[in-house]
Amino acid sequence: MTLSPLALHSRGARLAQRLLPPSVLLLVARLGIAAVFFMSGRTKVVGLLTITPATYDLFSTDYKLPFVSPYIAAHAAAYSETVFPILLVLGLFTRVGAIALLGMTSVIEIFVYPDAWPTHLSWAGLMLPLIAYGGGAFSLDRLLGIDPPRISGAAAAITASAQ
Repeated sequence: MTLSPLALHSRGARLAQRLLPPSVLLLVARLGIAAVFFMSGRTKVVGLLTITPATYDLFSTDYKLPFVSPYIAAHAAAYSETVFPILLVLGLFTRVGAIALLGMTSVIEIFVYPDAWPTHLSWAGLMLPLIAYGGGAFSLDRLLGIDPPRISGAAAAITASAQ
């Protein structure tokens, strides 16, 4: 018995859904975007969080933001690129971390590197599911009850009718 291309595709899709549940995809998104920002943050500091002179120079010359001083911007970027990725790896306050880094990405896109939109769009593609769905089952958000599991449509209807 041979399978049609459509039947083969359907089997492959079902297998992919079993092997890659949403919590695994959210974990990969958290780790992936955290790595991008954390590695960038490490280029701005020495030691734990000491801003390098080159970072101040970069924010004074190349990254000139119209609404904030280079000194404040350098600190905000270095701290954000260190703290929020750590939170994402832990899955702690996942939505907050993803929203903050998406905001940072927007500032970078608009004011610093407007031609880098394909890169920034790929970063947003990792952050938007985290904002929408949280950190998933493999997160401290779930473990601590900060982000409870989603109730399916049927369960939500039953819960609502019982009240």
